[in-house]
Amino acid sequence: MPTVLVIGPYKFVIFSTDKGEPRHIHVVRDNALAKFWLDDVVLAKSRNFAGHELSVIEKLVVQHRDTFKEAWDDYFGA
Repeated sequence: MPTVLVIGPYKFVIFSTDKGEPRHIHVVRDNALAKFWLDDVVLAKSRNFAGHELSVIEKLVVQHRDTFKEAWDDYFGA
């Protein structure tokens, strides 16, 4: 599970088992987890994040989307 970026309490990671899926990033904080698609930034799923916090995270994903896409492509060899 490579960590791509850490911003405040949020760790942005790629799961090595996700190779067959479209590009996305997972966000981890304590016992909370969210998954965002990257081509069009959309929340795929979330567990234990409040709605207002997801809005903050989505803005971070949009802001760093190119970094996350590049990390995905580098990791999976796309």
